[in-house]
Formats: sequence, C-alpha cells, structure tokens
Amino acid sequence: LFRDLPDKSLDRTVPVKSKLIGSYNNANILAAMTAAIYGLQISPEVAAQGIFRVAAISGRMEMIDLGQNFTAIVDFAHTPNALSVALDSARAMLPPSDDITRQPNRVIVIYGSAGLRDREKRRMMPVVSVEKADITILTAEDPRTEPLDDILREMADEASINGATKGEDLFIEPDRGNAIRLGLSLARPGDIVMSCGKGHEQSMCFDTTEYAWDDRTAMRAALSEMLDIAGPSMPYLPTSENIS
Repeated sequence: LFRDLPDKSLDRTVPVKSKLIGSYNNANILAAMTAAIYGLQISPEVAAQGIFRVAAISGRMEMIDLGQNFTAIVDFAHTPNALSVALDSARAMLPPSDDITRQPNRVIVIYGSAGLRDREKRRMMPVVSVEKADITILTAEDPRTEPLDDILREMADEASINGATKGEDLFIEPDRGNAIRLGLSLARPGDIVMSCGKGHEQSMCFDTTEYAWDDRTAMRAALSEMLDIAGPSMPYLPTSENIS
C-alpha cells in the first residue's frame, strides 16, 4: 500500500493484516487508512496497527460461533447490492472439497424487506438470493403497518419466477426467530448460514410498535437451543405467538 503517492514520505509499502471477513472490506480498509493517513496525519504503520486491532464491525459479517460445525453470520445487508456483495463474500468463504462423493457446501440466507419502504427491493433481492445463495428463507423485517403476508408473498412470487422451488431452496417463515432456527436446522457441516438485513439494529417494527430485537442475540439463542447449551432466550416478536 501507499506507493508512488504525491507525498514521497509515504512512498513505501506497508503490510496490512485484518481480522475482518468479506472481500468488500479490502476497499473499506483502503478508504479508512487513506483518511487516517492524509486526513489525520497518522503514519501508515500506526494506521495498519489500528486495522489489525479491529476484531469485528458490529453486525457487519459478524460471525456467531458457539461451537457448531458450520458458520453462522449476521450482516446488515438490506439492499440488493449489499446482499449481492455479502453473498459473494460468503461464497468465497466456503471450504473447498476435493471429494466428489461429498455434498458441496452451501450458503443459506435469511432476510426480509421492510414495510413502507422501497417496494422495488422486494423484487430485486429475491433475484439476487436465488442466483447467489443455495437456500433462501424469507421472513419479517420491520413490516410496520403493511401486512407481513403481503410482503412475503411479493418476495416469494419473484423468487419462484426466477427458478426457486418452495420447500426445496425457498422457504417462507414469517417469524424471524423461527426463520433463523430453520436456517440453522438445514445447515450441514461446512455450510454458511447468514441472517441479513438487521445487523446491529436493536429493534423491529410491527404496526407502530418497536419490539426489542437483535439478530445476534436471536442467532445465539437458536444455536444454543440446537446445541443444547446455555444461551440467551429468543427475543419476542408478535409473530412468535403463531409458533406451535
């Protein structure tokens, strides 16, 4: 990094290591270091040390590891482009397999689309996930005053038009907690399960009420249930009342 720049004092190579996952973070790191070095006059070496010390960005490709034999990730991707980039990053993380008799590892994605917001995303995001994920699970994501069933129907219809088959690589689960449970239950060793759209956010809106919700807590709750270990309780949503 930082070779042949106008300031000749920076005309040198600086090795940079990062614990962040996702190929898009290469661009983020370059932007952050450039701002730190040129905007704040921090030396490249100190900036590189700062990058290395960042273990994770809250709710951005954040891994949730309770000892399961697959990868669980929470990400904020809530637009078609962000979902595309997140799924590409997940695909690149799948472990390679040289055993032709072994089933290939898969990317399982869980997400929704907000009510009273850009409705075009409801068409575009299923197109992305059908192409770039192996299994799509559609669920609640701040439906607000719109009927959640209508939102999910629009998304499912678009997924089906683009080749998804309900019950095989497409599932509709209105309750987000149960959708995360479903995604984890479908995972095989080496798979990646991603819950997208909420990331670091701390609530979800149904009607006009904000309910306490954190995808990371929900992922830990579902994993602890699956692994039969101590963990947090699944946060409550109005859709939880419909779970038998």
